[in-house]
Amino acid sequence: MPTTPDPGAPEAAPDEEPWLNSRQIAELWPVREDWLPGAAGRADVRTRQFGGESRGTYGAAPTYYDYHPGDARRAAKEIVEGRVDIPAVWRTDTPEGRRAEFWSRFRFRLTCGVVLALVLLVLGVAVYDVVS
Repeated sequence: MPTTPDPGAPEAAPDEEPWLNSRQIAELWPVREDWLPGAAGRADVRTRQFGGESRGTYGAAPTYYDYHPGDARRAAKEIVEGRVDIPAVWRTDTPEGRRAEFWSRFRFRLTCGVVLALVLLVLGVAVYDVVS
């Protein structure tokens, strides 16, 4: 069995650098994770979008993005230097952005606490009714 490739076979593509996911971009850019796709569009960063397909009456699946590594590094420098127009509330290095992030997390935690309290209340009432 020969180990040489078939002469008609196409050349193997050079290994390209893997695209970056949202977590990696959030570490690279001073932008809140919810606003990364918008910031990427403003900085002309190539993205790959996947997910988001319809689930019928259950809404849509989450949408995920991958970002081109070369474009992302170029944009990181431009964002830090202020050459890309990104609203202050989207950024993590502005008081407005930090305030928005704080209140977003606060509302999420408050909602979780209220839901947990209601579940415990309902379970407590149900157990009390069974024991009595």
